[in-house]
Amino acid sequence: MEINVADRKIGDAHPVFIIAELSANHLQDFDLAVKTIKAANKSGADAVKLQTFTPDTITIDCANEYFKIRQGTIWDGKVLYQLYKEAYMPWEWQPRLKSIIEDLGMVFFSTPTDSTSADFLQKLGNPVYKVASFEITDIPLIEHIASKGKPVIISTGIATLCDIEEAINACKRMGNEQIALLKCTSSYPAPMEELNLRTIPNMAETFQTVVGLSDHTLSISVPAASVALGAKIIEKHFILDRKLGGPDAAFSLEPDEFRAMVNAVRDVERALGTVNYDLSDKIKRSREFSRSLFVVADISEGETLTAENIRSIRPGYGLHPRYLKDVLGSKARKFLAKGTPLSWECVG
Repeated sequence: MEINVADRKIGDAHPVFIIAELSANHLQDFDLAVKTIKAANKSGADAVKLQTFTPDTITIDCANEYFKIRQGTIWDGKVLYQLYKEAYMPWEWQPRLKSIIEDLGMVFFSTPTDSTSADFLQKLGNPVYKVASFEITDIPLIEHIASKGKPVIISTGIATLCDIEEAINACKRMGNEQIALLKCTSSYPAPMEELNLRTIPNMAETFQTVVGLSDHTLSISVPAASVALGAKIIEKHFILDRKLGGPDAAFSLEPDEFRAMVNAVRDVERALGTVNYDLSDKIKRSREFSRSLFVVADISEGETLTAENIRSIRPGYGLHPRYLKDVLGSKARKFLAKGTPLSWECVG
């Protein structure tokens, strides 16, 4: 299972694809956005993801009870329109940011939230589309995105099993099977006990797609654990400094934290290796410190070998310990000094 994003292959045989999510951490300051992108590059990100929406493409300007946030989140008390007005990135920035991101050797892409933003991104040359968790139930939008013929990465933060299946089927109806799923917990920040990372390998097996993690914790060990479980994509919110504030600051990693996460992911990636029972030359040399049969007390010629004068000890230059029962009770063919590795030539 793999997908092709720009010049990158993502899947089981390829490196983990690490995404720095810029989200609202530009604070509507273009220069800050550029500084953040450059810091993400230095921190080891493979890609920078933007979000392409306006308050009017994602909701309506209405302050009645349905549009007020009151779910115990960091945004409680705000009206949706107000929140998205604070968070959105001007679309006219995005062609310039795309050039900067690509000049740095990273992949640019974005999350559309309606058909107009998807069409805008298509004209911009978006190489892969991200479906946010809160859009996974918008099947017409997913069909529209999938019809662009580019890979589709779908976050599953609010999804039931049926929702995921329906979203995948929507892509496939459009002839698009370049699909990746991200395990996600749509809680900000996300509590550890709600992450359920064991879902990752089950998701890969159930849906036969590339899988990954969209993580809203401040942990660097959670992404590393996810890679051990089969995640091939890691998405994390990135901010220059949480003290800057903003809607997403509380669950965004700073540059040093992001770099530590990248290093942890790459360490796990190297450590996973392949299924392999062969011994390297270094390990073969280490076998010299394994146990073997040694003379542990002087033995005269003709004397009986007993548990008091023959033992299985380190290092490994004598007979294999499996032969201990075979040699006990035998006679020594010659004088054997304490510290002599036992061999068949010693035994009568």
